[in-house]
Amino acid sequence: MPSYQVGYFVGSLSSTSINRRLAAALIGLAPAELEFTEIPIGNLPLYSPDFDDEYPPEATALKDAIAASDAVLFVTPEYNRSIPGALKNAIDWASRPWGQNSFTHMPAAVCGASVGQIGTALAQQSLRAVLSFCNARQMTAPEAYIQFSPDVFPDDGQVTDPSTREFLADFMKEFHVHTQRVLTVLPRE
Repeated sequence: MPSYQVGYFVGSLSSTSINRRLAAALIGLAPAELEFTEIPIGNLPLYSPDFDDEYPPEATALKDAIAASDAVLFVTPEYNRSIPGALKNAIDWASRPWGQNSFTHMPAAVCGASVGQIGTALAQQSLRAVLSFCNARQMTAPEAYIQFSPDVFPDDGQVTDPSTREFLADFMKEFHVHTQRVLTVLPRE
């Protein structure tokens, strides 16, 4: 079975991000055929079309990291019922200049954790709308709205609750299948 390089985005810039913990757990539960590299977003300047003719090195590195990926995984918190500004900024850089969208036909999955019961549902809805415009090939099910608890997600990347661990492992298996199916029909160039 082929392996796939997955670039992943953590939508939070916080050094104590619960979504970074979730990302570590997802990576630990993923099938061995998925290899992960974080795509950093914290060092990007704010996007402006003024840069379209000459991208700064940070934005070029972002686009290069996405180009080196077979698929992308977004693990994001919810800020004010939407996605964090840093994540939206990264997507804006990656999707520009016009005609050079890095997400076209890219297999993508979205998930996130919050301390609230709706577990980033509104952020994911916003992110899915943006990714649809960017022509990413999104995994639509299962959806993963995770209510975070430090007891379930200790700082070591483990998941202590068996049902949560099983759900997240199934989510990652489905992401693997989704990636394989998309790339069979729409191979990356």
